[in-house]
Amino acid sequence: MNLVSIRVITDDVARLVDFYERATGVRASRPTEDFAELRTASGTLAIGSTRTVPLFAPGSAAPADNRSVIIEFLVDDVDSLHRRLTGFVADFVKEPTTMPWGNRALLVRDPDGNLVNFFTPVTPDAIEKFAAYAR
Repeated sequence: MNLVSIRVITDDVARLVDFYERATGVRASRPTEDFAELRTASGTLAIGSTRTVPLFAPGSAAPADNRSVIIEFLVDDVDSLHRRLTGFVADFVKEPTTMPWGNRALLVRDPDGNLVNFFTPVTPDAIEKFAAYAR
């Protein structure tokens, strides 16, 4: 079994896609106004409109209501990304910090309030752990 994607439901696909394109540098494919995907080598962030929820099950998902999931992106240099996002990101939750497990991490909220963690492995163990994902 492989995790293929994570889907975020939103009231404003264009706004959320614009945020993730600018924050990640990844261009989204937008087959319809109600759906977009940002594809990376290791997974996909799908963004769907609330209008797509009934296709799965009516009332099964709600936008801007997440308080338990963190969307994570491995980046080459989290400190450089922080500088680039300053003035663009409205909610920096935690400035770049080296975590006990060896990643330097930057935690922000996207326009819908979802937590997004950008991280760079900095210790030998963390670097080895994520070597397969190196660009």
